[in-house]
Amino acid sequence: MQKVGRSMTEPLGEVQLNRSKMDIGQAFINFQLWLETFFLKKGYILLFIGFLLGRALILAKLTPFTLPFFAAVYLLRKDRAPLALVGLTAGAATLSVQNAASAFSISFLFLFVFRISKKWLSNEMKALPFYVFAILLVGKIAEGFILTNTVTLYNGMMAGVEASLGFILTMIFLQGLPLLSINKRRQSLKTEEIVCLIIILASVMTGTIGWTIYDLSIEHIMSRYLVLLFAFVAGATVGSTVGVVTGLIFSLANISSFFHMSLLAFAGLLGGLLKEGRKLGVSLGLLIATLLMGMYGEGNGNLMITLYETGAAIFIFLVTPISLTSKLAKHIPGTPEYAAEQQHYMRKMRDVTAQRVSQFSNVFQALSKSFSNYDATSSRDDDEDREIDYFLSNVTEKTCQTCFKKEHCWARNFNTTYDYMKDIMTEIDSSDGIVSPKLSREWEKHCTRSKKVTETIQQELTYLKANQKLKKQVHESRRLVADQLLGVSEVMGDFAKEIQRERENHHKQEEQILEALQEFGVEIEQVDIYSLEQGNVDIDMAIPYCNGHGECEKLIAPMLSDILGETILVGKEECAAYSTGFCHVTFRSAKAYAVETSVAHAAKDGGFISGDSHSTIELGSGKYAIAISDGMGNGERAHIESQETLELLQKILQSGIEERVAIKSVNSILSLRTTDEIFSTLDLAMIDLQNAEVKFLKIGSTPSFVKRGSKVMKIQASNLPMGIIQEFDVDVVSEQLKAGDLLIMMSDGVFEGPKHVENFDLWMKRKITELKTSDPQEVADLIMEEVIRSRSGRIEDDMTVVVSKVTHNTPKWSSIPMQNMRKKAN
Repeated sequence: MQKVGRSMTEPLGEVQLNRSKMDIGQAFINFQLWLETFFLKKGYILLFIGFLLGRALILAKLTPFTLPFFAAVYLLRKDRAPLALVGLTAGAATLSVQNAASAFSISFLFLFVFRISKKWLSNEMKALPFYVFAILLVGKIAEGFILTNTVTLYNGMMAGVEASLGFILTMIFLQGLPLLSINKRRQSLKTEEIVCLIIILASVMTGTIGWTIYDLSIEHIMSRYLVLLFAFVAGATVGSTVGVVTGLIFSLANISSFFHMSLLAFAGLLGGLLKEGRKLGVSLGLLIATLLMGMYGEGNGNLMITLYETGAAIFIFLVTPISLTSKLAKHIPGTPEYAAEQQHYMRKMRDVTAQRVSQFSNVFQALSKSFSNYDATSSRDDDEDREIDYFLSNVTEKTCQTCFKKEHCWARNFNTTYDYMKDIMTEIDSSDGIVSPKLSREWEKHCTRSKKVTETIQQELTYLKANQKLKKQVHESRRLVADQLLGVSEVMGDFAKEIQRERENHHKQEEQILEALQEFGVEIEQVDIYSLEQGNVDIDMAIPYCNGHGECEKLIAPMLSDILGETILVGKEECAAYSTGFCHVTFRSAKAYAVETSVAHAAKDGGFISGDSHSTIELGSGKYAIAISDGMGNGERAHIESQETLELLQKILQSGIEERVAIKSVNSILSLRTTDEIFSTLDLAMIDLQNAEVKFLKIGSTPSFVKRGSKVMKIQASNLPMGIIQEFDVDVVSEQLKAGDLLIMMSDGVFEGPKHVENFDLWMKRKITELKTSDPQEVADLIMEEVIRSRSGRIEDDMTVVVSKVTHNTPKWSSIPMQNMRKKAN
């Protein structure tokens, strides 16, 4: 029972402990939010900063911070300007009543002059530093005259120095004060903004000169804390910069602080270098710098006091919440927090873009569905019955309305009359306007105006056929538009998925590959991995100038092949133009198969312009397209037609639209753009380079042949040429190719070219079988030569032969084994 009791009380204690932790955490968050609201949103931080700047001195005499700060606050946050003025006056009062009166008077003079001349200013931001310069110069000279009743050269020079400092400080405050606002800043801090922020913080800290706690100087503690904070957040570069700038500001304020500039700069550098040790490493850097500079730099100083001040700064730094350093690091380029923030922002933008593309995809899909379902609202039988009713209504309106037997035919014998007229319409439609004698005699007995009714039916039937043809064309066009919209919707949907597929971080794999190649003795400058997916590897590298020795193809690609466990080839290479530059190379996965294509072509009668056009298109999806188009007729017009057909097809295929929809789209464009009877054929073969499967899409084209050893296979499909009708079904013939196969495609000028040949198929198969070579160019030339010889050397039509050979994609260089590095990057 005791054990049970203990087991029951232990979870209760854990729950209470977790609740206590949650309450403490929530209380800390609430306190942090209260501080942000009180100091930043309500602007009381300006009161605090103004108090310190009001008592800050330069060269132990000048107070150039007062007016620049008030002017910047007045321009940027006019509603909080009274708080800043109160803080500045109170701070100046801690020095002397004279300083307080001077600060208030100069600020009032600035308000008076600026408010009067404000209406003539086009850009207040640019004009403000000049106002501050003029007001400070006049005000300080006037102040010196009031106190001494004379204007000396020394007073004028000091007034000029203070006015110049005020001019510079005004620009610094204008750029730095927005950084202290409550706004959520997404953008990174520029170098100038970081320096301005440091100058503002250092200037504020000069207001603490003379403050001590147990003989420990407040300005020394806070300046070292500032260096620790920036060295921890941004590294050695920014840390040393903060040290130099802060030390310089303190040196100008108090010449005895000149020693601290070297201490702070060295501490920032050393702390940034030890950043990998987190807070303890940065603190150790400050401690070492304090010991070194304390022992050798300041002979008359108290080393123990300096160490105590360093210890106090380290203590404040160690208790600084990590949330504060993280927020600061998000805005400084080069930090991991900044990279994570940028990645989060880019991910958000990517998701928004993908969502918009997906919405457009849904819109196109809905439009496609709307076009597809437009004719599905009523059945075809109902449409036909309705058309017949309208047709007979038109006939009776022109014939039966004025007949004296209308009542007898349509009121008493409606079904009989309706059936007779329907039968007459059917026979006229099916028999080219001829009505059978039997039906004609029966109709004459039934109707007193039989001949007129028959003629009217024949006339109206002509209109009905034209109307039906027009409706059919509209229906086919609507269906074609639906297919095209659906194709665009699918492409946009796939694109949205690609956008949402986040690029993986491959930092570890990049380092491993870089290390492996460098250990092998290959010098690599940079490695960027975009994809390590099997069969879709994408790696970019920057290597030193290789002087054309082919290191990428001969060394790096074989080593990558062994590391990644698949064949890697050079996809793209940009060599450096000079010896000190870098070559940029892209490595990609090798396809399982390669296609070598050769062409032989000739124009009619040996002319220069052929009506045939051919194209090879390597698509990004791992497919290889071969196309031949034959324009109707010969000459330039046919050439333009066939060339435009292939260009349209290439652009649509490269957009990612499926082959059937692409061909239908091209056909629609060709059939709708002109009324001329200009048509073109299309012979398209799509080869998948991963499995060697080929799809043939033949539109009015001649058969193709596949030669595998001594066997020849014929590939044929029946479709009308493109541009004749707006809608047709594309027949797709699939075939599995093997390494060593020859794919032979030709235009009708070659296939139907042989003279005195009855069966072109058998003749072409026999000629292909008799070929003793497997070289694509030789095969194309031999077939062309055989056809021309059969015509006694005459070329009576445009002729094109395209021969493609499928082979295994074997790299020139075998893999180079990497000891203990294989599959490291997986």
